[in-house]
Amino acid sequence: MDRSAGPLYTRAMSSLTLSLDSDLERLLDEVSRASGRQPAKVASEALRRQLAILRFDQVRAKIAPAAEARGYLTDEDVFRDVS
Repeated sequence: MDRSAGPLYTRAMSSLTLSLDSDLERLLDEVSRASGRQPAKVASEALRRQLAILRFDQVRAKIAPAAEARGYLTDEDVFRDVS
């Protein structure tokens, strides 16, 4: 298969404009330089991770009442039974 023509698929991309305070802009620049990655890539990955955390928190809040009713009050309770 000739791959010189490019990828077999393309991923739809969109743009987002953000306002960064000077501290956040400086931190983004530092991290980007240290990692050798473009600031947009660093910001995109940071957003992806934060959204995953928020989604996890939403699911956790939704199932918490059922878990508590079964005696799961802490992460340690879950780990104890799963391990």
